[in-house]
Amino acid sequence: MSFQAYLDNIEGKTGLTPRQFLDLAAEKGFGPGTKAGEIVTWLGADYGLGRGHAMALVHVITKGPQIDSKHVATGTTHSDASDTLWLDGKATNPAV
Repeated sequence: MSFQAYLDNIEGKTGLTPRQFLDLAAEKGFGPGTKAGEIVTWLGADYGLGRGHAMALVHVITKGPQIDSKHVATGTTHSDASDTLWLDGKATNPAV
């Protein structure tokens, strides 16, 4: 599953876009420098997300939408189309 697919799947499970999770995380004081475990615990307790899905959001919350270009257009299962993740909801993603 690509990184973007993880984020789209989270939206399907929770009804919240990654951008909305960024806002919620900021309200809780989470951002760059926050330990992953704190965010994973919050996402599991409040939204029922497992570790894999939560870790996708940890990246977005702590590092932003950029991903390493080594994951782009590799042709593998985990390949992403772009090095920038779409955070504003799968229905509005121009790449789809």
